[in-house]
Amino acid sequence: MHTPHTPSYYADTRNDKRDRPSLTDNIRADVCIIGAGYTGISSALHLAEAGFKVVVLEAARMGFGASGRNGGQLVNSYSRDVDVIEKNYGGETSRALSSMIFEGGDIIRERIATYNIDCDYKPGGIFAAFNKRQIHELEEQAERWRKLGHDGLTLMDSNEIRDQIQTDVYCGGMLDMRGGHIHPLNLLLGEAAAIESLGGTIYEDSKVIRVDRTDTPVVHTEQGSVTANYVLLAGNAYMGGLIPELAAKSMPCGTQIITTEPLGEDVARSLIPNQHCVEDCNYKLDYFRITGDNRLLYGGGVTYGGGDPASIEKFLRKHVETTFPQLKGVRFDYTWGGDFLLTMSRLPQFGRLTNSIYYAQGYSGHGVTTTHLAGRLIAEAIKGSAERFDAFASLRHFPFPGGQLLRVPYTAVGALYYGLRDKLGI
Repeated sequence: MHTPHTPSYYADTRNDKRDRPSLTDNIRADVCIIGAGYTGISSALHLAEAGFKVVVLEAARMGFGASGRNGGQLVNSYSRDVDVIEKNYGGETSRALSSMIFEGGDIIRERIATYNIDCDYKPGGIFAAFNKRQIHELEEQAERWRKLGHDGLTLMDSNEIRDQIQTDVYCGGMLDMRGGHIHPLNLLLGEAAAIESLGGTIYEDSKVIRVDRTDTPVVHTEQGSVTANYVLLAGNAYMGGLIPELAAKSMPCGTQIITTEPLGEDVARSLIPNQHCVEDCNYKLDYFRITGDNRLLYGGGVTYGGGDPASIEKFLRKHVETTFPQLKGVRFDYTWGGDFLLTMSRLPQFGRLTNSIYYAQGYSGHGVTTTHLAGRLIAEAIKGSAERFDAFASLRHFPFPGGQLLRVPYTAVGALYYGLRDKLGI
């Protein structure tokens, strides 16, 4: 019996509906990857292109976690921008990470073009501001990014942003033409097909129950095993307790999404005329875009510790109708939630448990692009050039205050402060 995808718009409109087999043998590989989300699939594709024999083990379906449930937005940088990285980690680390902040999105566009992946890619992403403080922060961000060679940015006042988004709730914003949006599950499945075309193997319904941390590690599932030269832990928020020391410095967080009924091209274009995706500048932000079949896809909110509110529709309807009053009473055809993995620093956690066991996780809401960068860096490290991977691996990471018992209430209090700050515009 195959584990089904979580019901969602993406699951119902995926291009590849094939099931992959479960692992039932004891096999060997150059690299065994645990988790068939973006981190695992991106890494596997880079490695397969380099000639490595790659095996990917997925506990459920490819893209079952955040990679197949997210908002589908290509957002540049990390969850902390380069100014915060320089302040907390110094100039050398900031320069190293700054040189890579646009690379993840570029990799996605390369993959789409190289492998002819049908995933509804549209260029352009808007950061939408509610107040003068947020406008000022966008101006500073634009200055930083332009110094790094990004010339595709346009700052907008209240009239200009209304030309882009038919709502009165924003006072300005920034358009990033190196951003954009995609059908995230179809992107992942297209990349998976590319791996298989290069000789890689993906097993579904193959939950890993143990990893032997020997010189040549062995990954055990309930019905088989993989002995490999290298192992990558890429389960993110869905890793569970497999590796306790990784779980101690991260926290699953839930976010929720709705998709409306088809609106028709005229209505869809009236909402977002140029089909760019949007995210606002609040600490607990909302994000939305028009899908390939002219629905509004709208997400927002954070549930610390993971999980969903009692009614996703009730929770998000007020957000949708505040942003677009003209959609009052519109039917929601799909509602779903999913977990991403948050770190204290809001920066991803890369590293090694042993010389042959790598991990990458904790993208803190910026996973679509950063996971694709991670895949390239992991492949570089395994091929023997680890400088860029180690720039991330050198970042200090700390447990949440209060440990796993109190991390949720402590984080929620912090979010309450920043939410109040956003409402007051200070």
